[in-house]
This record gives sequence, C-alpha cells and structure tokens, in this order.
Amino acid sequence: MTSLSRRDWLRVASVAAVSPAMLSVLPTRSAAAPKPDEIKAVVDKAVAFLKTRQKDNGDIAPDPRLGPGVTALTIGALVRNGYGADTPLVASGLKFLEGNIKPDGGVYSQGLATYTTSLAIMAFKEVNTGGKYDKVIANATKYVKSLQYGDGLDPKDVKVGGAGYGAPGGRERPDLSNTHFMVEALLAAGVAKDDPAIKKAIGFISRSQNLASEYNDQPFATKTTENDKGGFVYNPLDQDNDKSDKRTAIGGLRTEGGMTYAGLKSFLYAGVGKDDPRVKAAITWVRAHYTLTENPGQGQAGLFYYYHTFAKAMDALGEDPFVDAKGVKHDWRQELFDVLKGKQKADGSWVNENKAFLENAPELATPFAVLTLSYCGKK
Repeated sequence: MTSLSRRDWLRVASVAAVSPAMLSVLPTRSAAAPKPDEIKAVVDKAVAFLKTRQKDNGDIAPDPRLGPGVTALTIGALVRNGYGADTPLVASGLKFLEGNIKPDGGVYSQGLATYTTSLAIMAFKEVNTGGKYDKVIANATKYVKSLQYGDGLDPKDVKVGGAGYGAPGGRERPDLSNTHFMVEALLAAGVAKDDPAIKKAIGFISRSQNLASEYNDQPFATKTTENDKGGFVYNPLDQDNDKSDKRTAIGGLRTEGGMTYAGLKSFLYAGVGKDDPRVKAAITWVRAHYTLTENPGQGQAGLFYYYHTFAKAMDALGEDPFVDAKGVKHDWRQELFDVLKGKQKADGSWVNENKAFLENAPELATPFAVLTLSYCGKK
C-alpha cells in the first residue's frame, strides 16, 4: 500500500475523530529490519577477525580445554549468514569437529559433552548437503539422548528430562542452559516434537519456570515475586542450595533474561502453543523486561549469550514489531542489529568486559554475535 500524503493523513484523521472505524484505512507500518548488505558488512568484519584466531588444526577456541563447542558455534553462525561449507574458515573448522567425533557418537574432548555435541549437531545439520553427515548426526543424537536425566528416577523428580554438562551421575546436575541446547539440537536433527526425549525435556524446562502450575510443583515457584513471575531460572535445584546467589530473600529463585528467552524458545520450537499458560506467562515477563542494554537478572554477565537466545525466541514468536508492557513498539531486529553493530570492535570482534562465562574472550563472544545477526534480517 502506498503511504498517504500529509494532507490525506490529516483528512482521514479528522474523519476518524468522528468515526474510529476509519482508522483502518491508515497504512500499517511494517517492522524495520537491517538490509542484507548491512548485515553482511558487519559479519564480513567478524570473519576477518575469526580468521586470525583459527589455529592450524581448525579450532577457534581460545583454550583447547573448551573442546569443539566454540568452533561448532562459529560454523553454525557463519553458514547461517551465507558462508558455505567450502569457505576455508568453515571447511577447516569442520575437519576439526570431525576429529572430535567419539566412538560413542558424541563430539567432545575433555568435557562439556552435552553443550559441544549439541552445537556440533546443529553445525553439521547446516552443512549436510546430500546427507553427508546423516550418520554422524544420527549417532550424535543418540548420544545426546543418553545424557538426559530420567533412568532410575521417580517421574516426579525435578531432574527428569534435564541435561547437564555430561552423563548423569556423580557431581553432574541438569540445568536449563544445557537442556535448551539439547532440545534445539534434537529438533534440528529431525527428532519429532512428540518424541519422549523432547516431552521429558519440556517437563524439566517447565519446572525451571517461575510459575506455579500443573506443570511445575516446585516450592520455589510458589515463592516467586511479581517481578520474577513467568521468567525462567538457570537451575531449579538451586532452591535447595542455601549458598546459591540465585535465591531471593523469600526463598524463591531469581529470573534471568537469557534463561527466559531460552525457555520460551524451547516451548515454541517444541510446539507448545502461544495460548498455553506457560508461554503466555513468559511473554508477559518479556514485555515487562524488554531490554538490549543488559541481561536481566545478571547485568552485563552473559550478555552475548542473552542476545542469541533473545533473537531466537523473538524470531520464533513472530511479533514484528514487538510491543512491550508500556505499549512501546520495538523493531527488535533493527534495534538488535544497531546494538551489535555499535559494540563491534575495530578489528571485527566483540568482547564482553564482564568476564563471566568467558565472554571476555572474543573467540566466544564473536560467534554468539554473528549467530545473533543471522536472525536480524527481515523474514
């Protein structure tokens, strides 16, 4: 529809003052989003930086002890932004990932098996032309399922359905961060939304929400504040840890922004409807806490992780523009792009001055930023 002239607008508005129904003739503003060439310019600078950090063996992580996760994250981010599998940076990274495939199907080195294998599944899926990685993805999927809590536990146990950094048992415990990566990876691999592993994971994710309901009978959910209600927590087991800094004064657990978007994303990806009370509560929290200046509940800690879960959840939600609790319309794709472009360093990298979660390492913050940019373009 062509835009109205100022004179036409005034004429229609004057009629609308008498007849509100006439407002329907006004043009609907489409949500703003960066142009493809704008995104490409920012990503190209990041690629130039990442080339300087990739080692001869294809690894991009600043420390080999981090395993193949950072490289898998980078590959997925680059391919989503149009870089093919034959791009030297991607091709070398894929060889590194292939070298970390274990006999049990996992893709890891010294630890962080859930995280690194899940990211590897998503990376291999992005470049699986002609089914080249079908067997690798199938084996990795089976392996990731084996890391899920459930066997030998009471079905009502809070841990059921969750995933931690490694195999259940010992000092391991499930958390929402590993679990949402697992869910996204399994779905990307082609696992059905009604698969028992997905359904159990959604159960754990529901028990990680600050919302008392038929899906969450955990004590912390009954002690949530209005400010935390509807959001998600990192680990529901923290409710029993007196030393946890995530507990509130009244015995509840603090909602975190990155985890809330991770939980919302998981619900939407797994087919939980927008009219479901869990989804509605999460969206209500998001409307009240919409921000790109911090990771709510954690400040600057994990900011780039927050950006990537924010982007995935908002993209899945499909509200363009997004209206916050004050009625302000946000062109979130454009706003997010502008924030990331403004934070990019001269060398093309991103760095979080906050050292939490290793985001002070540009080799980690940069792939998160590049992946986030892949969701900023208009659909």
